[in-house]
Amino acid sequence: MQIKDIIQELDRYAPPAFQESYDNTGLIVGNADRECTGILCSLDATEEVILEAKAAGCNLVVAHHPIIFSVLKKLNGKNYVEKTVITAIKNDIAIFAIHTNLDNVIEGVNSTMALKLGLHNPKVLLPKRGINPNLFGIEPSASQSDISLTNDNQRVGSGLIAELPEEMEENGFLQMLQTCFQLTVIRHSPLLAKPIKKVALCGGAGSFLLKQALEAGADIFITSDLKYHEFFDAEGRILVADIGHWESEQFTTGLLIDILQAKFPTFAVLKSDIKTNPVNYFL
Repeated sequence: MQIKDIIQELDRYAPPAFQESYDNTGLIVGNADRECTGILCSLDATEEVILEAKAAGCNLVVAHHPIIFSVLKKLNGKNYVEKTVITAIKNDIAIFAIHTNLDNVIEGVNSTMALKLGLHNPKVLLPKRGINPNLFGIEPSASQSDISLTNDNQRVGSGLIAELPEEMEENGFLQMLQTCFQLTVIRHSPLLAKPIKKVALCGGAGSFLLKQALEAGADIFITSDLKYHEFFDAEGRILVADIGHWESEQFTTGLLIDILQAKFPTFAVLKSDIKTNPVNYFL
């Protein structure tokens, strides 16, 4: 099986046309015509992950985050991006990124968060205009079969809103959130002494969706990378919780494995053992 066969399946699940304009998904390093010896899935493609793939006999790393976002003018190994690319080329290891296109399908990153919290009836928070999912034959993965999908025009776009089976008190919900995502800390806006029922969320940096969360009547919005002044934007109408970027997307690696194993059940698809989160907390 060639690397392009794996790429074809990933592109079918989360078409590149669904990515945001600033993104850089797809085959970043490597030759798609080469035979694939094994796949290593990771949230990030760092130099350490590339060496892990080499040790495991895998010549393809499938990562959520692209290692290259802006133009590389030199390859001198002066930063982690250049070092990663050089190491991948030296060891003939391909790097494939599936980023905002996987964020923007309802069966993608955000649904993994919703599943962990036991949410039901998911809808896209900000639908992507001019997209017909049926053109790409998108189907829910086996691991997400218990999520009841909405109609086609709600299947592609940013963020997700869903419901808890029953209302929860704020502190109880935050405790559940902390446990489900194994969080060290949750940054949040002032508690409102109101029950939680409707939950809006966005893996990664999702502050741009706060307006949509408010308009959708969400009781809480879960995301990451919020700036100080953005907590004021909650305006006492919604509880906002910042759980950390890596933390919000940590289950994406498992989703990638599910997608690939469903299509290639006898092929070596491995999960990286390296925790790439660069953020630490001193408590």
